[in-house]
This record gives sequence, structure tokens and C-alpha cells, in this order.
Amino acid sequence: MQPASKRRLLVAVVLPLAVAALLPVLRRPSTTSPQVVVYCAHDSIFADAVLQAFEQRSGIRVTVRYDEEASKSLGLTQLLLAEKATPRCDVFWNNQTLGTIRLQRAGVLQACPPDWFRRIPEHYRDPAGCWCGFAGRFRVWLVNTSRMQASVRTVDEAFAADDLSRCSIAVPLFGTTLTHYTELAAELGLAELQEWHQSLRERGIREARGNGAVRDLVAAGACDFGLTDTDDALAAIDEGKPVQMLPYRLPSGNTICIPNTASIIRNCPHPREAEQLLRFLLSEEVELLLAGSAARQVPLGAVDSAKLPADVRPLLEWVQDSTAPGAAADFDEPVLSWLSELYTGGGE
Repeated sequence: MQPASKRRLLVAVVLPLAVAALLPVLRRPSTTSPQVVVYCAHDSIFADAVLQAFEQRSGIRVTVRYDEEASKSLGLTQLLLAEKATPRCDVFWNNQTLGTIRLQRAGVLQACPPDWFRRIPEHYRDPAGCWCGFAGRFRVWLVNTSRMQASVRTVDEAFAADDLSRCSIAVPLFGTTLTHYTELAAELGLAELQEWHQSLRERGIREARGNGAVRDLVAAGACDFGLTDTDDALAAIDEGKPVQMLPYRLPSGNTICIPNTASIIRNCPHPREAEQLLRFLLSEEVELLLAGSAARQVPLGAVDSAKLPADVRPLLEWVQDSTAPGAAADFDEPVLSWLSELYTGGGE
């Protein structure tokens, strides 16, 4: 073979291989392009649409890490505590308040100017500007209407009965049931909460693995009624199950509203992009998006009520009666310590 032919053959073989080897590098996003890192405890099926809308609107690439379902947002809280010295996350989108306040008290969160939170009533945000609530869900009674009447009087009487084997509640170690218990502790005191819980167990209440399991027990008629959240209750209603929901009210008469929370991590890698995402999460657009989702989360700031689903509008009245989300935070540690010993340490 002539030298020129050899050179052409070499080019024909080597050049495509070299280009193929470079393609992954050429396709890799530039490290200098705008980006923001989000740790998100909200369900990905609902959060994805919000974060994708932000990407399209802002041109900022979002990298998101979701929580494991079993850890009920506790996993991300622990991760953020572990990363305090060298933060990797910019924005924490939590699905409740207790873990967020733990992070605030540990110095993980960045205080923000008050005007960033202006759209959300003060009742649902941190006075120091470290976090802000949006798009809430409520603790509710879910009642199987084939088994009993869905009225406050009927539920109160059934819950006061000696036999609670037809009633269900989630194990209160995690999630919104833990928040429920801290709210009760704030009103009753820890000792009375412990007596109340012991009474439930002595009367045979069915402790389920989570709010979704409570919903399923009631929807199937295995339990007559139970305590869960609006998103789970509405899922059963959407499926045509014979159920109705009623707001759970504390002894004070207040409802328990559990908002999502948004916060910026102190010394985060991308502070400018974090601000843009935080402001977006607290916007009317996002609250309407989450209200229109299957979760039907209730707006906390002012929105055009005509744009809300019909079954969300009545829930706006519950917002007016809710406790301040951060008010029970002082009881978080003692309640969690007691429950951890009770369920994992062999306590009775």
C-alpha cells in the first residue's frame, strides 16, 4: 500500500474514534452555566413540574436530590447538618416545618431580607427570615361513610369510645403525625400528651406505617375512620372511595396546617440562583400549580381564587384557623426523644 493511501486509511479509522471519544466532553454542560442545587422533601411527582417551570423560565439548570419516602424528610435534614461546613445544597424545599427549624437552630440556614417573603402572611414565616411557608396541607379525619356518619359529633363520640380498633393513626415518629404530636404537646404539655397516646394504645387504635396506609385502611372499610392529611384524603376521594374528610381540630379549636417551607443554605455555592428559586417557590404561580395538582395543597398567600379547584376553595377557611407552624417547635426535641425511646428503645 502506498504511503498516501496508508495516511488516508489512518485518518478514516482514527478520526471517527477520536470524535466519538470527545462527544461526552462536548455534551457535558459547562460548569460556568447558571445552576442551582435543591434538596427536596416534597414528592417528586409534584415538585418536578415546579422545578421544570423554573428552569424554563429562568434558564438556570436545576439539580435536585429527593428524600427517601421512608425517612419522611428526616434524611435530608440530617444530610444538611452533616454538610454544614461545606454546603453542597443551595435551596432546601422541605414538606414541613420541624426539620427546617432544626436546621435554623443549628445555624445551617441563611437569613433573607423580609421583602422576599412579603407575599406570605407573617403567621407562616420565620421572623428572622430563615424560612418561609407556602402551599399547606392539613391534618384531617378521614371517614368511611359506609361505616359511619361523617360529622364532627359522630367522630368525637367514636374517638372517645372504649374501643378504638376501628380507628387508625400513623406511627408518630416521622412526618406530619410527629408534627401533630408536637402541636398537641404545645397545648396540653408533654405529660398529658403521653397519657393521651397511652390511652389510644390501650383502647386498641391501629397504628399504620404512614398516612397513606391510614387512608387505605379507611377507604377499604378495614377501619371506620382515621387521622391523615388532606393530600391522602383527597386521593381516596378522587378514586371514588366511600370517604369524606373533616378538619382535625386541636383542643383550642385550631386546625393544623403543615406548609412546605423554602430556605437558602448558609454559604451555599450558588447564592444568586438560590435567591431566584426561593422567590419563585413563594410565588402565586407555584401555589396555584400545587393547588391544581393531585395533592391540592392550599395557598397561604393571596391568589386568584377563581383559578383554584372547586374542592380547594373551601379549605381556605381552614387556613384562617390554623396554628402558627413554628409555634410548637420547642416541643420537637422532647416529643421526638420520648417517641424514639417508646418505639425503638423498648419503652412502654
